[in-house]
Amino acid sequence: MSFASLGLSAPLLKAVAEQQYTIPSPIQQQAIPAVLSGRDVMAAAQTGTGKTAGFTLPILEQLSQGKPAKGNRARVLILTPTRELAAQVAESVATYGKYLSLKSAVVFGGVKINPQMMKLRGGVDVLVATPGRLLDLYQQNAIRFDSIETFVLDEADRMLDMGFIRDIRKIIQLLPSKRQNLMFSATFSDPIRKLAKELIHDPVEVSVTPSNSTAKTVTQFVYPVDKKQKPKLLLKLIEDGNWEQVLVFTKTKHGANRLTRFLDEAGISAAAIHGNKSQGARTKALSGFKNGEVRALVATDIAARGLDIDQLPQVVNFELPNVAEDYVHRIGRTGRAGASGQAISLVCLDESDLLGGIERLTRQTIERRIVEGFEPVHPLPDASAKPGAHSKRRPHHKNHKSARPEHKDGQRTPGTPKPARRRPRTQSKAKATV
Repeated sequence: MSFASLGLSAPLLKAVAEQQYTIPSPIQQQAIPAVLSGRDVMAAAQTGTGKTAGFTLPILEQLSQGKPAKGNRARVLILTPTRELAAQVAESVATYGKYLSLKSAVVFGGVKINPQMMKLRGGVDVLVATPGRLLDLYQQNAIRFDSIETFVLDEADRMLDMGFIRDIRKIIQLLPSKRQNLMFSATFSDPIRKLAKELIHDPVEVSVTPSNSTAKTVTQFVYPVDKKQKPKLLLKLIEDGNWEQVLVFTKTKHGANRLTRFLDEAGISAAAIHGNKSQGARTKALSGFKNGEVRALVATDIAARGLDIDQLPQVVNFELPNVAEDYVHRIGRTGRAGASGQAISLVCLDESDLLGGIERLTRQTIERRIVEGFEPVHPLPDASAKPGAHSKRRPHHKNHKSARPEHKDGQRTPGTPKPARRRPRTQSKAKATV
């Protein structure tokens, strides 16, 4: 199947060809005709499979046949959870629509609002936005929603994870009742389906991959290592592997800053990207990473979606995420568009339960690799043939030969039962910064 067979016009086909795309991905093959038909669409697919083109191409085709937007209005509204994803979607709109006489704009927080208000004054055909800044612009009468023909909720599951449900509902109430609704996401959980009932009407459902599966183009490894040795092991992997470009995920903003300083001091050019960084700093870090000035980009989960970097070879989980689904999105930054990639997780004993949750979610046991000189003092439980089963320990008896006392510092000696502890929170109720 070719893009021409999907019903796209010559200007769009020319723009697609210039990007060297010849065969539409499975999600594009199903979603593009469904959107062109005017139906509401719910589409789920792995990250990196071409969801953005799956809705931008047919939307641009529809817009090319209509009337231009009026002042302070938009014909299409695309809502995204993060600034980085908004910028990426806007870039796709501009790339694919370069031979069409259409206007687009992207608005998000962290930058001055006045230039965005000026851009909207003349009206735009496509508006890409994050929820908070969009509502700010609406309250200042910079944008009106009465001309919206199509509403797109991109990465809907991430929207809910980041606490945007109230803003989304506010925006939906402001939109015209007669419109086309598109919901694109990597996963469709029960809360997402509940939201869909408020938004989608008689939808075409498109799903091309199993829920929460990882791309076959990504090779995954776990490197067991003690927590304090993680920075040095990461440095060794970068240097021994001669990695010129690696995306590293941490749990916290402070952790990202600390690791960035460590790598810089070791001679590895690094930059951090997270919610406390200004938008200018985030844009500069991402640009430097893409053009090769930055060798290691250290990010929190704000970058798990929306970073589209051509041929990104390595992704490293310096720390595992609390939410297993975020692992899928993190490693989806590599192995995109059919290219191969490598996902490495540095895992200490404290993260064994998180690892078990990831393996249960993805229905696989990830291969362990020990690096000489970094053998953990506190090793991970043996991986079972059944994914995730290693988190279930056998009953322990005080007279069993493997019994050993705890260290004086409170660290558990390998072979002793793991003390009960609270399960990590699976979802933050705090609203994220965008």
